Amino acid sequence: MDAAANTTLLLSSEDVPPVREFNAGGRSPFLLTCDHYGRLIPHILGDLGLPESELTRHIAWDIGIAGVAEALSKHLDAHLIVQRYSRLVIDCNRPPHVASSIPRISEATTIPANEGISREAAEMRRAQVFDPYHRRIDEIIDQRGSADMPTVLVSLHSFTPVYAGIARPWHIGTLYHRDTHLPPLLLKLLRAEGDLVVGDNEPYAVSDETDYTIPVHAEARGLMNTGIEIRQDLIGDQAGEQAWADRLARVLGEIEVTLRERQLI
Repeated sequence: MDAAANTTLLLSSEDVPPVREFNAGGRSPFLLTCDHYGRLIPHILGDLGLPESELTRHIAWDIGIAGVAEALSKHLDAHLIVQRYSRLVIDCNRPPHVASSIPRISEATTIPANEGISREAAEMRRAQVFDPYHRRIDEIIDQRGSADMPTVLVSLHSFTPVYAGIARPWHIGTLYHRDTHLPPLLLKLLRAEGDLVVGDNEPYAVSDETDYTIPVHAEARGLMNTGIEIRQDLIGDQAGEQAWADRLARVLGEIEVTLRERQLI
């Protein structure tokens, strides 16, 4: 058997655990997740057959969102759960059965180590990267429920300014599917900022076929939720990350007040 297909060898003592948590004792009703926080690759997989220039691009992770998520967690006193491995290893916001779960091609880039991947090797990536992350989110939501703590799930992402040669005008997008409470509030307040182009299910929309975190952890449990996408050129440095964390903390703080007034949390 190929060493990369041996389920005991994907994450070794040289590799960090896939899940990292910040502010686990946070009392905010907002539970923050970050599926594409990191761009690590297990040592046994090397560089996936790619040059470093590809592994720092958006195809490997959500540029800038890590800094926003960490700062927002502090501002809101919110628990943040993140996944540290590259989505080129396995995408933790895709149903495991879809082709984009372990992409053979991302945008126009072929991922050599993912071509012809065996079922055993794919299952190993799921078992050691994908499953621990989602199992932890489930555990935390269960714990919060047992403690009578409300949970409003906010899934944080970033997007490229240009995709397939087409410029994207939005500064930020609100992504949702079944929730009718949180997304309208978020859209209204972001638009009231006055200096933003706000996407309503742009540049992406949540669906059962293309997403995992929101459908499985929020919608299936009846939790209020939203995805937030920030354009990467706006959070490409620490100042941008901090500015957007400040803005989102203020907006989400207003939303929390409204949700409490309406007795929704």
